[in-house]
Amino acid sequence: MTSKFGNEPFMFNKDLGRSVKATDQHFTLSDADGNPVIPLTQEQKYIFDTKGWLLVPGVLSSNQLDSMKEFITQLHTNLESVPDYKRSPLGGPTQSLSDHPVALGFLNEFVYLPYTDGRGRPLANQNCYGYRLEMSAYRYRIKGQGSFGPHNGNGQMRFPGDHHTYHCLPGKANAGLVRAIWELMPVNEGSGGTIFISGSHKSAFTAPESAYDPNSLLWETYTCPAGSVLFFSEAVTHSAVTWNAVHPRIAVLNSYNSIGGRWHNWEPHPRLMAEMPPLRQTLFRSVHVSENLVG
Repeated sequence: MTSKFGNEPFMFNKDLGRSVKATDQHFTLSDADGNPVIPLTQEQKYIFDTKGWLLVPGVLSSNQLDSMKEFITQLHTNLESVPDYKRSPLGGPTQSLSDHPVALGFLNEFVYLPYTDGRGRPLANQNCYGYRLEMSAYRYRIKGQGSFGPHNGNGQMRFPGDHHTYHCLPGKANAGLVRAIWELMPVNEGSGGTIFISGSHKSAFTAPESAYDPNSLLWETYTCPAGSVLFFSEAVTHSAVTWNAVHPRIAVLNSYNSIGGRWHNWEPHPRLMAEMPPLRQTLFRSVHVSENLVG
C-alpha cells in the first residue's frame, strides 16, 4: 500500500541502501482537532517545485477570519489586554493555523521524509507530527510600512546545516526550512504582498543586478482573497515590499523545519504549550531524531 502523499521515488533509508517503504500510517493523517489532512494535488506539487512558492486561495471561512483578525489586531494594538503567556499567534484562535489540514498536507509532502529513526520506526505517526513549528509571528502593516530587502536563493547549492536548502530527485523534493503565511486580509498584486524570484531555490547562478530592483520583471507576486495561505521555501529569493493598500495587512507567519533541525531561537510559553491538544504539542518537541517519537 503506497501513501496518498507519494512515495514511489527511491529514497535511501539507513539500512545498507535499501529504500524507504512508507504507507499512509507513516504520515500523520489528521490534525489535533481530528480533521483529516488535505493532501496537495499533483498540480500544487508541480507549482511549488517549479516556483519555490505556492498560493492556496480562500482556505478560511468568514467566521474564522473575523475571530482571527480580531485577535491579531488585539495583539498589535492592545497587547496588555492579552495574558502574558498568550502573547503570540498561538495564544488565540490563530493557534489552529499551526496544524491546519491544508498546512499539514503541504508539510507531509515537502518537509517530512518518512525515513526511520535508526530503530525501524518512522518519524511520524497518528500521535506525533514529523516536523517542528519553530517560529510563529504576525504582521500588521498599514499603508507605507514595510520595505524591500531581497534575500536567499540557490537552495540546491547549500549544505543541509544551512537549513535554507532545497533537495529533489525525480518524484520527490524536500524544501528544508519553510514558511506558511496566512493572509487574513485581501492582497492585490502591487499592494505589498510578499514577492519572489520564482525558481531561484534551484538556481545555480548568482542573481543579476536587476534582482536588486523591486520593479524588475524577475519578481512575481500574487493576488488572493482573505483567508488564503502562501507556502514558500526559505531557499527561494523573496522579499517584503511597502504595503500600499488602504486596509492593513494582517497575516500570521509560521515557520517549519524537520524534527532534527532548528533555525529560529523561539519557543512558545510553556503554559501555553501545556494547554494545547497533545498532538499539537508535538510540533514543539526537542530537536533530535533518535527516539523522538510519541506513541
